[in-house]
Amino acid sequence: MTMVLEDSFRARARWAVVDCWTVVIQELTHLARQPSTFAWQLGFPIVTVLLFVYVFGSAMDVSGQGAGAGYLEYAMPGMFTMTMAFGFMNTAFAVAMAKEQGFIDRFRSMPMAPSAVVTGRGAADILHATVDLMILAVIAVVLGWRPGGDPAATLGAFALLLWLRLALIFVGIWIGLLVKNTEAAGNLFALAFPFGMISSVFTPPDLMPAWLGAIAAWNPVSSTADAIRDLFASPPVSSGYWIQDHATVAAVVWPAVIVAVFVPLAVRRYQALGR
Repeated sequence: MTMVLEDSFRARARWAVVDCWTVVIQELTHLARQPSTFAWQLGFPIVTVLLFVYVFGSAMDVSGQGAGAGYLEYAMPGMFTMTMAFGFMNTAFAVAMAKEQGFIDRFRSMPMAPSAVVTGRGAADILHATVDLMILAVIAVVLGWRPGGDPAATLGAFALLLWLRLALIFVGIWIGLLVKNTEAAGNLFALAFPFGMISSVFTPPDLMPAWLGAIAAWNPVSSTADAIRDLFASPPVSSGYWIQDHATVAAVVWPAVIVAVFVPLAVRRYQALGR
C-alpha cells in the first residue's frame, strides 16, 4: 500500500513539473514576441534612477556629509529593490490579460496539474526578473555605482532581491486572477506606488515624520533594501528602528510569509475560475 502511494505521489509530482515547464515555455515565447513590453518594463526603472540620482538626489543628505554625498550608493540598492517589488504589477496585468484573452480557460480545459499555471507563471517571471536585474546592474555600474562587498555578499544581495520578487509574483498572480479585466489590473499602479515609496528605497525613514518613518521601516520592501545595502557595503545610514537593525533576517522572513499566504490563495483562485 505504501509503495502504491509513493508511486502515485511521484507520478503527480512529475506531472506537475512537466505541466509547469509547459507554462514557462508558453509565457517566455509570448514575451519574446513582444519586445516592446520588455523594453517598457525596463525603461521605467532606468528613467527613475536618472531622475532621483541626478535631480532629487542632489538635495538629499543621507550620509550626514552634505546634500548629494553618497546618494548614488544609497539609491541604487533601493532602485534594485523597487524594480523587483513593482514587477508584481506587470505580473498581475499579464495574468489578467491571459484570462481576458482565454489563455487561462484553455489551460483549465487541459488535463494539467492545478498548480502548474501558478508555478509556471512564477518561474517564467523570475527568469524575466533575473534578466532585468542583470541589465539594471550593468547600467548602475556605468553610472558609477560599485558593490563594496565581497563576491559572496554581492551574490547574496541579488538572491534576496530575487527572493522578494518571487514572493510578490504570487501576489501579482492572485490579483490578476481576481480582477475582472486588464483595466482593473492597470489601475493597480495607483495603489502600489505608495507601497514602494513609503519605504527606505529612496529616503531613510529617520528623515520622515515619526509615524510615517515607522510604517516605512516595517515595509517588506525596506527590509530587502536595507539588507542589500549592508551586503553591498553601501555607506551606513542611521537607524532608529529595530527591524532595520535586523534587516537581513527580515528580508528572508517577509517574502517567506508572503509565499506561504499567496501561493495557496492563487491556486485556489485559479481552481475557482468558472465556478
